[in-house]
Amino acid sequence: MPEDPKAKRMEIAHVLFMDIVGYSTRLTDEQQALVDELNQIVRSSDEFNKAAAAGRLMKIPTGDGMALIFYNSPEQPVECAVEISRVLRHHPDLPVRMGVHSGPVSAVTDVNDRVNAAGVGINLAQRLMDCGDAGHILLSKRVAEDLQQNGRWRPHLHDLGEVELKHGERAHVFNFYTDDAGNSDPPKKMPKAMSSAAAAAGTTELKRDRISICVLPFANISGDAEQEYFSDGISEDIITDLSKVSALHIVSRNTAFTFKGKPVDVRQVAAQLHVSHVLEGSVRKAAGRVRITAQLIDGSNDSHVWAERYDRDLNDIFALQDEISNAIVDAMKVKLLPEEKKAIERRGTENVDAYNLYLLARQTYVTGFEGDARRNETIIRLCRRAVEIDPNYAEAWALTAMAEMSLRTSFGGGGDGGIAAAERALELNADLAEAHAVKARIFSEEKRHDEASREIETALRLDPESHQVNKCAALLRFRQQRVEESIPYFEKAVALEEGDFGSGGMLITCYTALGNREAARRSAEITLARAEKVLARDSNNGSAMGHGSWALAVLGQGERARDWMGRALLIDPENLTMRYNFVCTLADRLNDKEAALEMLGPAFEKMGTGLINHAKIDPDMDPLRDDPCFKAMLGAAEKRLELTS
Repeated sequence: MPEDPKAKRMEIAHVLFMDIVGYSTRLTDEQQALVDELNQIVRSSDEFNKAAAAGRLMKIPTGDGMALIFYNSPEQPVECAVEISRVLRHHPDLPVRMGVHSGPVSAVTDVNDRVNAAGVGINLAQRLMDCGDAGHILLSKRVAEDLQQNGRWRPHLHDLGEVELKHGERAHVFNFYTDDAGNSDPPKKMPKAMSSAAAAAGTTELKRDRISICVLPFANISGDAEQEYFSDGISEDIITDLSKVSALHIVSRNTAFTFKGKPVDVRQVAAQLHVSHVLEGSVRKAAGRVRITAQLIDGSNDSHVWAERYDRDLNDIFALQDEISNAIVDAMKVKLLPEEKKAIERRGTENVDAYNLYLLARQTYVTGFEGDARRNETIIRLCRRAVEIDPNYAEAWALTAMAEMSLRTSFGGGGDGGIAAAERALELNADLAEAHAVKARIFSEEKRHDEASREIETALRLDPESHQVNKCAALLRFRQQRVEESIPYFEKAVALEEGDFGSGGMLITCYTALGNREAARRSAEITLARAEKVLARDSNNGSAMGHGSWALAVLGQGERARDWMGRALLIDPENLTMRYNFVCTLADRLNDKEAALEMLGPAFEKMGTGLINHAKIDPDMDPLRDDPCFKAMLGAAEKRLELTS
């Protein structure tokens, strides 16, 4: 339980909601006996008692069941659910269903001094539970993705797809079961999942009943690690194409990419992800040619349903992607709807050189941080060349806008701050979520908050699985000091793009501000691992060193953090966000205010409006906020930029 239960405090918690199936049909005396029996079983759980003893558990009675709110990790409620489920196997007259979700929860004390709780975390856990039948343990996608980091959980996670819950809410649901816990049968109460095509037509279709495929990341066998961006791009495009076919259920990109670079057993992947088929392949790109091998495998018996090798001119890459998608559809004996065929064939560009430049720019975007001038200038050069080749390439215009916005907010450069490029992208494709997202950021920096909110909501509606959209949504909420609301979007950005160490660094800040040390440490481990991976191929990446040093300090490796800072300042001294992150590390983690202020001075003299405004609300700067030197430097920077509060 939080240390001060009388104070309303929002925190990311991990909720196990459970109730007794058929409770309302029982007699009053029988109802109370069932609740007492369930309470006794819950109290016998080791995980329940461990969390309760540590003061990291809140138990909320609900009449026909309860909500258990854990404050340490998403594994705790699942462990507890499994323990309870195993005991319930011996109590056939006590049918219980359970739902688990991680999300914002606030603890509140009412006028009678009773502690209660509310928040998205509890609401969604209950709605997930409502989908189940007796014995089911249903998890949200967020919980499932956290569990997938631990190999022992993976075989027990079974993807049921995205479904519509009560009140029009949508959620991606997983069924959790083992040989002796949970219910392996599909929930009879599960609402039917709707594809976009079916929703438009006003019909529903059950996603579980469709053919399910996992597209594993295609291996880069070009002999050049720098071509990884291209093989990843091919894999992502095939996932996107197949996702447009309503008769197919395609495992999300971020789930599929958890297998990248790892030896896989197709049968194990199929069982773990609860899919019928697995697509795997390889890409070799060299000397203007591309060779792609692909094979579709039946997960039940490891046999090939379809396999092909393509050896083509690189200019044929788009036709080749269409061929692969259509071949898979044919092999599955699926009939494409006319609008689905058109959607697969519709691409941002038909020029392979422009496409290649865009993939390079996108790789630069996801493996950097927005305040890195060198990185943003590289993106702008690549995308400008792409739109010179194809002026109608909306995606390249949108990424140009993002880099120009970043340059302007961090350094005061970047021309008009990206608004013209964003508008051009939307002229070409009004449904491009990334263009709406960057407009939201631009409006936010101009304090046009209502317009910013409308744009980001549009972006999230158009493409809730976009890495860039989720990152923009998170930063928008963070800048509005809605820290707990920003966390799910930062978490999703981390899950969607394995090269994104910046969102991991922001999660450290968010969880630290909320007092969740365990989550902050987990985020630091992710951030450090990603920063080290980027530095292995780009040892001069100052942004990676900035976030990596922050993560090292959180993990108690202060001396190593200082070593990284010293090396980074020699390599990339003009990287302002790197310096900014070093200030946060020194002030908030290493308790060295003098060094932090010395580091901050030269940065404050050059920062743009965005970074100054960030410093004004960033909780990592709190140790410096009352210092006269900090106030003077901030005041001078505001005067230079003529900022108003």
